[in-house]
Amino acid sequence: MIYIYLSKDEFEYDIHSLVKAFYPNEQIKIIKPPDKSLDTVVSEEADKRITDDLTLTIDLRIPFLNLKAVKNGLELYSSFGTKENSTVHEVQDNIDYKESGSSEAIDSEVVQLKTRQYRNQLKRALYDCLSHITGRQLPWGTLTGVRPTKIAYEKMEQNASEEDIRQYMKEQYLCSEEKIDLSLKVAKREITLLNEIDYRNGYSIYIGIPFCPSTCLYCSFTSYSLEKSGAFVPLYLEALYKEITYAGICGMKKRLTTIYIGGGTPTTLSEEELDRLLTHIDHTFDFTYVEEYTVEAGRPDSITAKKLKILKDHGVTRISINPQTMSQKTLDLIGRKHTVNQVIEAFYAAREAGHDNINMDIIIGLPGEGKADTAHTLAEIDKLKPDSLTVHTLAIKRAARLNIQRETYQDLVSFEASDMLNLTSDYTKSSGYLPYYLYRQKNMADNLENIGYARYGKEGLYNILIMEEKQTILALGAGALSKFIFHKENRIERVENVKSLKDYIERIDEMIERKFNFLKDNSYGL
Repeated sequence: MIYIYLSKDEFEYDIHSLVKAFYPNEQIKIIKPPDKSLDTVVSEEADKRITDDLTLTIDLRIPFLNLKAVKNGLELYSSFGTKENSTVHEVQDNIDYKESGSSEAIDSEVVQLKTRQYRNQLKRALYDCLSHITGRQLPWGTLTGVRPTKIAYEKMEQNASEEDIRQYMKEQYLCSEEKIDLSLKVAKREITLLNEIDYRNGYSIYIGIPFCPSTCLYCSFTSYSLEKSGAFVPLYLEALYKEITYAGICGMKKRLTTIYIGGGTPTTLSEEELDRLLTHIDHTFDFTYVEEYTVEAGRPDSITAKKLKILKDHGVTRISINPQTMSQKTLDLIGRKHTVNQVIEAFYAAREAGHDNINMDIIIGLPGEGKADTAHTLAEIDKLKPDSLTVHTLAIKRAARLNIQRETYQDLVSFEASDMLNLTSDYTKSSGYLPYYLYRQKNMADNLENIGYARYGKEGLYNILIMEEKQTILALGAGALSKFIFHKENRIERVENVKSLKDYIERIDEMIERKFNFLKDNSYGL
């Protein structure tokens, strides 16, 4: 158990995320005493803790931060400013931090900058303590956000040199040289690709189909198995058609750049339902400037030759066929309900139907798998030669069965994620794939990342646009999250749809009204 005694709410998310990165399997309890001093509460609760517990006491009151870590009798201190009696280990750093509640009038951008600087120094101090205790260093250093390449991307846009970016990421975030190199490669490719399209004057459409043949062990997305929720499909589609129709007449004056139909698994729909959906999309949107049209056909057990032909006939330019692993034992364990042979058959059927941009997803760190399994999966995928390969590191989400029933699978936890990721990196490099987008999630194995690799010219533009938050995404369907980008104001606004199938169907007019009101209030594209 890890106890974190915190003087106030600020930076709680950052603190929790960084501690979790060092201790992914430990429970964390955050205590914020309303009236008493931190030391008093720590002393009063001493009987609740055992020697093996890690106790962090973090005083965020300005002007000086004091951090104390205690485990197995070892005491470590970090402080901004000065601290006496720091007998074991101390980090000192100074910062002129001004709280936003100060009576002194300070420009908001300056306040934001100082807050960011303070947060970074806090995380470095915490990292230093945790690294000293565990003997570990994290490949991404103190970075806990979803988009680590965003830093390199923005610095490149500001014409910073590679050397300056390297130094910044190393000093500010303690990133490893390996991850800095990866960030630079990805950011360079992203910038090149986005410079080829007029993304500022465009927008993209996301359409969610939240149904799957079955629910995978690791899944926490808005997804419903067809067996349990199949009766909702016709009602859901009718509501979705209504929202799609609105999206076509909502007054967006920007050009449509990409369309992405995800889920769930869109090809879970019947052939007739899939054809009707794509026909409705054809009749609703202007495809004149569309650069990419993607449909996830992720589950091989949802694919038929006729569905592949329907996708091709409607102008879909990119599809995904996702095995996750080429080990039948693992597929059975995680609930995929299809065979390795079905993956191979679906891939060749897609080629035969004329699909020339096929992505495949794999996940490293699945229960019971090690380096040998990853090597086998890569060898089998190499026989198929997909146009792009997305490598996910297993992230155990709170709502996934793998977490809820973790006692059942604890003996199958993989401890070779870093080595497995290195295998995929070596394979893609030797096979002509280039890294083109990257993102991270909470609770990822070994604090690693997800990487999209593609052959030259086969990259997924939508993936870059959404990860780098460079273009408005108008999102439709249950659980869909629209992001509106205001480039001149450096501002992003979000409009969410409800996640529940039943609520989405019953409240579709409200979902449409949310978008209508946002567009009206912000004069966005009107």
